[in-house]
Amino acid sequence: MSTIHLHRDDEASKLGMWLFIFTELLLFAGLFIVYGVYRYLNPVAFHLAAEELSVTVGTVNTIILLVSSATIAMATTAIRLKNKQLTILLLLATLFLAFMFMTNKYFEWKGKFEHGIFPGSEDLLRLGHGDTLFFSLYFFMTGLHALHIIVGFVLISIVCYRVNNNSLTANNPVLLDNSGLYWHLVDLIWIFLFPLFYLIT
Repeated sequence: MSTIHLHRDDEASKLGMWLFIFTELLLFAGLFIVYGVYRYLNPVAFHLAAEELSVTVGTVNTIILLVSSATIAMATTAIRLKNKQLTILLLLATLFLAFMFMTNKYFEWKGKFEHGIFPGSEDLLRLGHGDTLFFSLYFFMTGLHALHIIVGFVLISIVCYRVNNNSLTANNPVLLDNSGLYWHLVDLIWIFLFPLFYLIT
């Protein structure tokens, strides 16, 4: 009776993740350039529109993501130390922080919608072309980032489940490593979004 050996190419998996990260960085780099061009063409409108955003909320979300980046980094170390419980705890902490970020973002968006500030709204169109451009970019770019947060949440949830049932261990941590890389990408993107929309007024 023959034995089936499963081949796992961890290096190829990591390379694939790095290539994916590179394409995502190119995507957001293009969006940052578009933002920069429109801001240059509409400096006053962008300045006034940015004042509608809460620096406090943006700062809190930045801190949340930075801490979450640390917790998932520590989880990748904990799995290699064969500390299953600590790994799960750190992954759950990352998930909780991701949930907190999305909760803050939900209430931030909700406030804008309640004031009639959203793409296509009559109130926004009355503010002028520059304001419309600013908030269209704001909703699109932060919305795209939020989508990445949701994907990361799902990935980390899967990792947590697999660590719990011992199908992801110190001997095969590549899924956790790749999820960590992806989460760092999410954090990095926000590090650029935060000053562009909240600080540079």
